[in-house]
Amino acid sequence: MKTLDFLDWVFIGIYFLVLLGIAVWVIKKKQSNTEDYFLAGRNVGWFVVGASIFASNIGSEHVVGLAGAGAGDKLPMLIYEIQAWVVLLLGWVFLPFYARSGVFTMPEFLEKRFDSRSRWILSVFSIAAYVLTKISVTIYAGGIVVSALLGIDFWTGALSTVVLTGIYTVLGGMRAVVYTEAVQTVVLIAGAAALTFIGVEHVGGWKSMVDTVTPEYLNMWRPMSDPDFPWLPLLITSSIVGVWYWCTDQYIVQRALTAKNIKEGRRGTIFGALLKLFPVFLFLIPGVIALTMKMRGDLQWDSPDQAFPVLMSNLLPSGLRGLVAAGLLAALMSSLASVFNSVSTLFTVDIYKKLRPNTPEKKLVRTGQIATVVVVIIGIIWIPIMANISGVLYEYLQKVQSYIAPPITAVFLLGIFHKRINAQGAYITLIVGFIAAAFRIVLELIKGSLDPSGIWFKIGDINFLTFGAWFFLFCIVLIIVVSLLTKAPTDEKVKNLTFNSISDEEKQNNKNSYGWIDIAISILIVIIVLGVMWFFNGK
Repeated sequence: MKTLDFLDWVFIGIYFLVLLGIAVWVIKKKQSNTEDYFLAGRNVGWFVVGASIFASNIGSEHVVGLAGAGAGDKLPMLIYEIQAWVVLLLGWVFLPFYARSGVFTMPEFLEKRFDSRSRWILSVFSIAAYVLTKISVTIYAGGIVVSALLGIDFWTGALSTVVLTGIYTVLGGMRAVVYTEAVQTVVLIAGAAALTFIGVEHVGGWKSMVDTVTPEYLNMWRPMSDPDFPWLPLLITSSIVGVWYWCTDQYIVQRALTAKNIKEGRRGTIFGALLKLFPVFLFLIPGVIALTMKMRGDLQWDSPDQAFPVLMSNLLPSGLRGLVAAGLLAALMSSLASVFNSVSTLFTVDIYKKLRPNTPEKKLVRTGQIATVVVVIIGIIWIPIMANISGVLYEYLQKVQSYIAPPITAVFLLGIFHKRINAQGAYITLIVGFIAAAFRIVLELIKGSLDPSGIWFKIGDINFLTFGAWFFLFCIVLIIVVSLLTKAPTDEKVKNLTFNSISDEEKQNNKNSYGWIDIAISILIVIIVLGVMWFFNGK
């Protein structure tokens, strides 16, 4: 890899100065209450909402990993990157319910729809999952990226990024997070687009690249007999995970809740869905370009995950290299800032405020800031543990979401689609679901010591996509059966929180919140998604 030169550092310096300027501007604004600190005063426009949704999703490990999938014969993973249609579901299906209920967090919505037991389960589980997975993986992968790009040691790269991100997240709250993410989105897309266009040109165009890697390589639809990515379980489980991640996870939904109103929030999700079409071309294709160059002997790398940084450092001219490096730093910082703020919100609103309901607003804001600092420290402590077990754990972390998504997706989906689903059904499904998910992870970790002919080995060995699909069906059946066998919720409990209990006034308000342009762009996005699915069929 080539090191960065003076012009590259100028670009990186400009990026950090702009970021600093935005952070200072936001921090000077009043953060007097929880709505202002955790949801930016619910006063954010659609552009910033959409950019923030996209930037929260794209982390540095995401960029590098997606390019690695393109370079390492894992093209079916592309299906997780063309889930723009699921982002549309957030705006068109879920957001109106969240906005009407006036909630800050997803566990809070479960309490309004069901009861406090579901809220507690999801709150505690989400915080633990964020700390052990999102934060640790982002910091660890980001440290590797920063040290490789900037030529500094891993610890300096990881610590400086965490501390810098932590400072503006603590001081500026959600407003600092969403406005800095809007800038980071522009930098990331501009840098990655430059790399893609220059890369395709360098290998002689798209057809030349396909001829080198062969058309079969670009097939995302593997046969049902494929041991890793059978196409039907891949389609089903990726959709289940998508609904959980994009429509029910605090990490993403919190961005939509910062909008001025449902109209701006929905337009923000439509814009976010439009941006979500980019990663395929901006991050996955560079991986394929890197593989093409390696097959021709023009490039060398040991692991597919090195494809993006190696391609960037060797292909881009001075200055542009700095822009892409700034983009990768932006991806890392936006993901970290998002998860820091989400954990702080969950702890303050769902745990601290529940235990101390009479706490003044200013003290709640202070509690949120302290919670963020604690999360930053825990993340730093976790880095050496991640460094020791990442080779095993990182692979499993990618699968964990296929196990934790089914019960949460089932509870939220059926909760808003049918008013007969009750608190007992949701509670049992979440408890049983999380126990079953943990059991499956343990079996997967210890299956090497189990009897290959035994039932426990078979459960631990079943393809994670196939398991996810059947597990979701089990959760659906469980929540329906338990709900039907127990008392139905009162009409007052479900009012305006399910599709068949919305008042005429709310229906009219929702109808007034969109126009033909919103519908047309949404349809266009779905058509593009279907087009990408058809295009990558290996023919």
